[in-house]
Amino acid sequence: MLDRRFVADNIELVTDNCRKRGSGADVGRFAELDRLRRQFQADIDRLNQQAGQVSKSIGKAADAAERESLKTEGRRLREEVAAFETKQAEIVAESDAILRAIPNLTHPSAPTGGEDAAVEFRRGKSPIPRFDFKPLDHVDLGARLKLFDLDAGSKVAGHGFYFLTNDGVLLELALTRYCVEILQRRGFTVMTTPDVARDSILEGTGFMPRGPETQIYSITGSDLSLVATAEITLGGAMHERIFEAEELPLRLCGISHCFRTEAGAHGRATRGLYRVHQFTKVEMFAFTLPEQSEEVHAELLELECELFDGLGIPYRVIDTPSGDLGGPAYRKYDLEAWMPGRGENGEWGEVTSTSNCTDYQARRLAIRYRKPGEKGTHFVHTLNGTAIAMSRAIIAVVENFQQADGSVAVPEALVPWMGKRTMLPPVAG
Repeated sequence: MLDRRFVADNIELVTDNCRKRGSGADVGRFAELDRLRRQFQADIDRLNQQAGQVSKSIGKAADAAERESLKTEGRRLREEVAAFETKQAEIVAESDAILRAIPNLTHPSAPTGGEDAAVEFRRGKSPIPRFDFKPLDHVDLGARLKLFDLDAGSKVAGHGFYFLTNDGVLLELALTRYCVEILQRRGFTVMTTPDVARDSILEGTGFMPRGPETQIYSITGSDLSLVATAEITLGGAMHERIFEAEELPLRLCGISHCFRTEAGAHGRATRGLYRVHQFTKVEMFAFTLPEQSEEVHAELLELECELFDGLGIPYRVIDTPSGDLGGPAYRKYDLEAWMPGRGENGEWGEVTSTSNCTDYQARRLAIRYRKPGEKGTHFVHTLNGTAIAMSRAIIAVVENFQQADGSVAVPEALVPWMGKRTMLPPVAG
């Protein structure tokens, strides 16, 4: 979240930013509540000072009657303080709720507007494939090659769940191993993370664990929810941590299952593996000094590009517009892979994103750093980036590397992990 005093001192700036972000946070009401909070605090301080003076006067009273009168006055003042504190607490609770709903500031270079305002600024090294046959989508290819079983997933858990089978399993494992090896060479600490987190940790990273618009699966009767991304668990792992400045930047890589309700999702993108309720993902996360975050953000984007260039998958990178940034991100880049099976002639589909969240999450999670020789602490900056989301990466591999005979070539980078160069229908028997 943003700093309370910053918001109170920059109401017009924050209101304009909320407009650009499509946020309904009532900044005007926050300003009014913060004014009342400060007024109540001034009254509380004044009454406490008077109560202190009365308390000191009791011992100097001339007689018992004066002492009783002073005691009565002291009780009255304390009751007034308690009443003001109760009202102030109500005001703070309401203003805190608004403050948590206010999105991060927006990088001045980010495009303004909704999805249509996205700006493409880079293409990958691999060209869009030109087939001399009509390409199939991943659902048809998966059925032919027995890569996954959507029907079984639906029977067991409902629409949006699936079984990976045969080479589909090997492909996910190969993608994971390929990704992890590259990130380890770049200094990332590799972790597997819990698939659940406390609601306070979800809220700390900017996710809404409960409510009608949530995309989170919550666990009834507990304060736990299934995580939508390892961003939640990797950020939460450092909750209330104080780093020494020389420890930063810290780069983590988390492998986890991700669970999303995808409430309201509909249309062609719901077919197959593109928009599912559970998938495996390798997530990058970094904690940095404020002056390091833009450089590390560029580094995370370069890693995403390196991973997909290495796979030979065509993609484009877009600068995400203000209305699509979500709450925590200051700036975000999306990497969209070419998916030949989408639409009549192929379409771009998002496969990764990377965000610089500045100190927005760190304030909620109380993650700080201290500089040598300085008193006090400062909030770190946090960044996240998808390395590979397996379900969508599988779509991109299968559709871009399909062959005229119905087989799928294995990207060269994955051959060592797959143990084969071609995915064929399994042999019966």
